[in-house]
Amino acid sequence: MSLQGINHLAFITDDMVTTIRFYRDLLGLKLSAGIGHDGYRHYFFQLADGETHVAFFEYDGATVMNRKFPGDRTSLPLGFDHVSFAVESREDLFALKDRVEAAGIEVEGAVDHGLFWSIYFYDPHNNIPLEATWQFMDLEQAPAISEDDPLDIAAEGSGLQPGHWPSVEKSTPESEMRALTGNGQPMREHFLKNGLASFASNLPSGFLESLSVEDNG
Repeated sequence: MSLQGINHLAFITDDMVTTIRFYRDLLGLKLSAGIGHDGYRHYFFQLADGETHVAFFEYDGATVMNRKFPGDRTSLPLGFDHVSFAVESREDLFALKDRVEAAGIEVEGAVDHGLFWSIYFYDPHNNIPLEATWQFMDLEQAPAISEDDPLDIAAEGSGLQPGHWPSVEKSTPESEMRALTGNGQPMREHFLKNGLASFASNLPSGFLESLSVEDNG
């Protein structure tokens, strides 16, 4: 039994239309599937690998998360709902269930979600809600939506819909493609010195030389 990758990350929104406009029409993710009933929606956006999704719940009373820069400390509640790991087979799903339960951790499921079966449990220390998913159906067309109150925006299609965001009028020239100094330079130096990492083979021309100049101040 092994976890194959991320099936989906799930978040919360109070406005699915605005969310679709951003993730589909600005970021270019494929609107792949969705379900909705009784004032509740759960929509999925597919990344380019064809496997990983970002998902959103919308329901009465939902609120957006407090804005926080990545890595900054906070004690505020956030809008993350759960992370789902992909497993390869039904046997792997139940092997994981058995393994987690043997550790004394409660598992809910398996639950049949139509396209996939899932089990649910928690990271026992951090209280992160976790899901493991075995998907046994492939979508033949997208978006595949089952909803009692369909959104007009979903009927526009699964791909990016132009005209809803300003076009780029000024592109960043290559000479200005630079990064601010963060906490990564000492880590990079340590990794290189100790053989823990190496540079990728497909770096743009002149990139390593630009790092040397920046590293030297």
